[in-house]
Amino acid sequence: MTDTDTTPAIEVKNLVKTFRDFWRRPTVQAIDGIDLLIPRGRIFGLLGPNGSGKSTTIKILLGLLFPTAGTVRVLGDSPRRVATKRHIGYLPEESYLYRYLTAYETLDFYGRLFALDRATRRDRITQLLDMVGLSHAAHRHVGEFSKGMARRVGLAQALINDPKLIILDEPTAGLDPLGCRQVKDIMLALAKRGKTILLTSHLLADVEDVCDDLAILYNGKVRAHGNARELLKNMDLEHFFLDVIAKAGDTRTGPVANFLKNA
Repeated sequence: MTDTDTTPAIEVKNLVKTFRDFWRRPTVQAIDGIDLLIPRGRIFGLLGPNGSGKSTTIKILLGLLFPTAGTVRVLGDSPRRVATKRHIGYLPEESYLYRYLTAYETLDFYGRLFALDRATRRDRITQLLDMVGLSHAAHRHVGEFSKGMARRVGLAQALINDPKLIILDEPTAGLDPLGCRQVKDIMLALAKRGKTILLTSHLLADVEDVCDDLAILYNGKVRAHGNARELLKNMDLEHFFLDVIAKAGDTRTGPVANFLKNA
C-alpha cells in the first residue's frame, strides 16, 4: 500500500453508482459523478439530506460496494484490499453491538479481529473507555446502555486499531449536547495527531465548528464544496433544488394538489 505524507487520504474521481434490479435494469442513480480530494490530517464533512448519497459513498470508500464507474483511492490504494482496511476505523450510522458483552469485552473482541496482542488490547481499551467517558461502565453489558452510551462504545470501537483514516457516519446521532461536545473534542484531538476524519451529517450545525472542509450532496451530486468558513460566509443565503417547478399559483398538480384533494 502506498503510504506517503503527500498521498491524499481519499481521492475520488467521477464516481458513479447505479443500483439495478434483478434484470440488470437501472433503478436508482445513488451517486452521479462526484469528485472528492481529502488531504491527510483534515476533518472533512460530507453533508446532505437523507437519500443524498452519503452512506453509499462511504460504503464504496470502505470497499463494501463496487462503483459503477469512476476511480476510488483510499490511503493511496484500493479500498477493497485487506491491507488498506487495516488502517481504517469506521463508525456506522447505527451501532451494532453484542448486547450480552460488556463494553470492555466488546472492544477486546474488535481488538482481536485486528490481531492486536493482549497487552496492546488492554492498554488501548483502558485509554479509549476513558476517552469516551465510559470507564465507570467498562464491565456493564452494552445491552443496558442508552443510545448515547452505545454510540460512544461504537466510537471507541472505531479507534481500537489506531487507524490513519476514521470514517464516522452521523457520529453525534443520539447524543445529548454534552456528548456531542465530547465527540467533537475527540475529533479535534485526533486531527492534531495527524488522523484524517471523514464524517457525515444532515445537520450543518452539528459539524460546522470542527470541519476544515465541507462537501454538500444532493441527489447524488456535489452541490457545494470548499472551506467551511467560505461556505458559511453568507448565512442568509438558502438554496432549494427542485425537480419540477409549477407555474405560480398552479395547485392543480403535484404534492400540493394531492394534499388539498385529501384534506
